Amino acid sequence: MRTAFVAALVLTSGLAFADEGQWQPYQMPSIADKLLQRGIDIPASQLADLGQYPMNAVVSLGYCTASFVSPQGLVVTNHHCAYRGIQYNSKKEHNYLADGFLANTQAEEPSAGPNERLYITQEVTNVTDSVMANLSTEPLVRFEDIQANKKALIKVCESDDNYRCSVNSFHHGLEYYLTKQLIIRDVRLVYAPPKSVGGFGGDIDNYEYPRHSGDFTFLRAYVGKDGKPATFKKGNVPYQPKSYLKVNADGVKAGDGIFVAGYPGSTSRYNLTSELQFASDWIYPTYAKRYQLQIDTITLMGDVDKDIALKYAGTMASMANRMKKLNGLLDGFNATDIVGIKQQRENDFLAWLKKDPGANQNLISDLEALLAEKHQQMQTNYFFKNAQSSEMLQAASKLYRLAKERKKPNDQRESGFQLRDMKMFKAALKRIDSSFDPVVDKILWLQDLQAYVRQPLKTEVFDNALSSSDNFEQLESKVEGLYALTELTDQAKRLAWMSKRAEDFEVSDDPFIRLAVAIHDTNMALEKSEKLLAGKLSSVRPEYMKAIIDYYKSNNWPVYPDANRTLRITYGMVDGYQSKDALYKQPFTRLAGILAKNTGEAPYNAPAKLLTAIKADDLGKHRVTSVYKQQSSCQFMSCLDKPADFNSVPVNFLSSADTTGGNSGSPVLNGKGELVGLNFDSTYEAITKDWFFNPTITRAVHVDIRYILWMMDKVDHADNLIKELTLVSKTKGEAKVATEAVTEIPTKATTEAVTVVAPEVVTEAQAKAVIEVAPDVAIEVATEIPTEATTEAVTVVAPEVVTEAPAKAVIEVAPDIVIEVATEVPVKATTEAITVVAPEVATETPAKAVIGVAPDVAIKVATEVPAKATTEAVTVVAPEATPEEIPAKAAVVVVPEAVTKVPAKTAVVVTPEATAEIATKVPTKAAAVVTPKAAAEKEPN
Repeated sequence: MRTAFVAALVLTSGLAFADEGQWQPYQMPSIADKLLQRGIDIPASQLADLGQYPMNAVVSLGYCTASFVSPQGLVVTNHHCAYRGIQYNSKKEHNYLADGFLANTQAEEPSAGPNERLYITQEVTNVTDSVMANLSTEPLVRFEDIQANKKALIKVCESDDNYRCSVNSFHHGLEYYLTKQLIIRDVRLVYAPPKSVGGFGGDIDNYEYPRHSGDFTFLRAYVGKDGKPATFKKGNVPYQPKSYLKVNADGVKAGDGIFVAGYPGSTSRYNLTSELQFASDWIYPTYAKRYQLQIDTITLMGDVDKDIALKYAGTMASMANRMKKLNGLLDGFNATDIVGIKQQRENDFLAWLKKDPGANQNLISDLEALLAEKHQQMQTNYFFKNAQSSEMLQAASKLYRLAKERKKPNDQRESGFQLRDMKMFKAALKRIDSSFDPVVDKILWLQDLQAYVRQPLKTEVFDNALSSSDNFEQLESKVEGLYALTELTDQAKRLAWMSKRAEDFEVSDDPFIRLAVAIHDTNMALEKSEKLLAGKLSSVRPEYMKAIIDYYKSNNWPVYPDANRTLRITYGMVDGYQSKDALYKQPFTRLAGILAKNTGEAPYNAPAKLLTAIKADDLGKHRVTSVYKQQSSCQFMSCLDKPADFNSVPVNFLSSADTTGGNSGSPVLNGKGELVGLNFDSTYEAITKDWFFNPTITRAVHVDIRYILWMMDKVDHADNLIKELTLVSKTKGEAKVATEAVTEIPTKATTEAVTVVAPEVVTEAQAKAVIEVAPDVAIEVATEIPTEATTEAVTVVAPEVVTEAPAKAVIEVAPDIVIEVATEVPVKATTEAITVVAPEVATETPAKAVIGVAPDVAIKVATEVPAKATTEAVTVVAPEATPEEIPAKAAVVVVPEAVTKVPAKTAVVVTPEATAEIATKVPTKAAAVVTPKAAAEKEPN
């Protein structure tokens, strides 16, 4: 129901600005207070620094976002963002789209395709003054001046051809920023789940919620042996990023603050109401009609020929996504009076402007006149441009344009045809083969030609060159002849035209080249008229934006630029919402939803091994009991009431982050900057946020990192990749590997310290082996030390804790579990210290000293010191007492709140939150036990 009440509520309440904004990184200090309110503790100044963690780990794919997650150049993004790379490697004999792919070693990682790139942003610089210097007042010349200034800046920036630079307009030409990015040219496929996981629910679930999509894929960046970017070559080595994201295996709960970093595509929030109306009335319906026809055509042809289905899989996914979004926009405009909302704000702006006698009162009327011209231009040229949609005609036109541009000095060539563009130009010509079938291309082109000939806005040169007519049979026959006679379908011959002169094109017999030459001047005339209009807008629109920004600031509203595929940060919290059908959508979905939706038929055809793991309840350490805090900060009552235990693995979750297209694959980070998910979609009700942000219904949809880790561990057994990740808990600790394990100490027993550290004490355990035992599970650890024990330290470290515990082996024991440790010390036991440190107490244990405190527990201690006891002091320290050193060969055991049997010489485990009874038997070498909250005593030597 369209309602003006919604507009009034949003405009007057200030609610519209909650969590709104796609902020440039440099702006983060200006919203530091808002970040803190959301629980984002990482300093805003750190987020503003592109050279620091985590921003230097966020990369662009050119059309999506990704992030580094290991020191070996491992990258994670969405499955749908890596679709081209998966499709590129899929063949009849190994269809990775259908079956998934996992490289068990780096040697098995194939190229994701010659045109795949990673762009690592190094610098962003405000160059507004340079771009706007010495501009002409004549519109066309003004446009060319701006382009020339941008090219000059790019030329200096790209003195090293390993970098790609761009100058982007912000606030519709009010500001310009130069972005410098390192280009990774060798991108390889590492791990992708099947499409039935990555795209579970398909187009039906697209933009819908609840979702159960495993929309993730891992890639890897490679460079030459010298560390510099290089094209694909077997001898290349993994790129070593400046930093990589830590992965928080605990994930998030409802109400947690999060932020998203990425490269959002395009929004139109500062556009005029007339632009919104034109999009709603003409652009969206017109585009949707064409997309639907193409989708239907390719679907029918793909059903007959599986090769066609495979080649056009990426194209189909992209078109289906655009189609769903267009329909969502149209539905959103009907459901909410966004036109009325924007018109009211525009009216308020004009009223504000009239109060300033020095302001240009014709700002909007001047802009409206130019926009009307732009809309007319779009409608006039739409069908003619579509009539050139054939892949072969487009290739021919670009090649002829290249030959014409090469006659100019490089600096004067059109962007896209300069020397800096040739690698990508060539790669694009090569890539045609991976998603092109002449039969499909011909039929899609015929559809566009039919639409062109049926409308009145014809182009005589094109009509004459193509001999087009209203007779479909004649048109089809003409098109058949073009495809039959062209040589451009052959890649080698197509590439050979890159070095040809314009004169060679003009005498060519190839029918597509002849058609491209015939319509070239017409296309250049259209381009010139578009540049002329852009020149006019470059004067008027920035002036309007300056006034709008002043108006926003006067109302204390957030000011950020519309999205334009540059690096941005948005923030919010994990939260559900009240949907269009009046149901409250909970923020998390679980594995059971996959079983409930699964039909065995696409798009609800989850693979058998996934279904088996779910039915077996094989969750292991990934099981999540609750996704709610004690006191939820969600907006709605259903969040405030604690629901039943979650008892599953979260699959997808919602947040109030302000995202759009291009944010796909963006890392979702918790308040400490640790990876907790990947952005991949928005809810249907939120699609209109490109024009207007409504905080009550705007939700982004993310893949939960816990689902990704569970898939890697229990379903696809990507153990090699899990070992690459730096997994951290939500509080303090971190470990390189998360594994459930029973550890055996090898033949040679230790002659040096055995250290056990309780939970929440240590970070960075330097060791040759690290075993992390996940919390919330019951574990029994049995360790036996044989006759000849190891000569180096064995350290047991509880999760989320220890600082610098050097060792050759580390066993991490989770809190909140009952553990029984039984150890036997054989004949040749340790002659040096055994150390146990209680939780939340000790951080640094020097040399052969032990300080042990066990808080708030009742412990029964029995200590027996046999004949040959230690010859040096044993120190017992009660809670909150001053630590004393225990020299040389002493042993102290502290065990809080657990039943623990601590013999000598291996892993001793400390577990909180249980009543503890300690029985300690001390063999040949002495041991002492510390009772918490007791007076310190010293055993005699």
